[in-house]
Amino acid sequence: MSFHGIESWVAHWGYVAIFLGIFLGNIGVPLPEETIIILSGYLAWRGVLSLPAVILVGILSAIAGDNLGYWIGRKGGRPLLLRYGRYCFLSRRQLRRAEQFFARHGHRAVFFGRFIAGVRFLAGPLAGISRMRFGRFFAYNASGAVVYVSAVALAGFAAGRHLHRVLADFKRAEHFIALAAAILLAGLTWRFLRRKRD
Repeated sequence: MSFHGIESWVAHWGYVAIFLGIFLGNIGVPLPEETIIILSGYLAWRGVLSLPAVILVGILSAIAGDNLGYWIGRKGGRPLLLRYGRYCFLSRRQLRRAEQFFARHGHRAVFFGRFIAGVRFLAGPLAGISRMRFGRFFAYNASGAVVYVSAVALAGFAAGRHLHRVLADFKRAEHFIALAAAILLAGLTWRFLRRKRD
């Protein structure tokens, strides 16, 4: 879905769209949570939504999604993640990296994981698998949700009329990076094949 499509969807369904988008993203459904939050902040700047309500709904949905993830991990364990993770595009490699991050940072990983795409939705299940006390998990999870959602929504609100230009510039930059990577890969492949022939 494009930025304009997400904007129309959030503008039409309002806080229900924000809650569902963030909640589902936090349990592993591949939805662009950051985009939903930043566009919600922008819609608050336009007067379509209320900024305090956007932040509150975003925080509650992020906490609820991670809490569900915690109990899934607590009850189902690692085998459940490995068995059904492919439906959320979760690979063994991605799970292993998240586990390493969690092992290095312990309970703080719940807070910091909130800011890392690919780790965010795994923080809850991994906390459950590791048998972290729910009270401690909830405190770090809620703190991360408050900081993350508030910062992203406020960024969308502050960008105001310039938001679409910023997003368009970012999209162009993404295309440039992808093109540069493709050229580099082609060059390395050609060099490798040439060496092999020699």
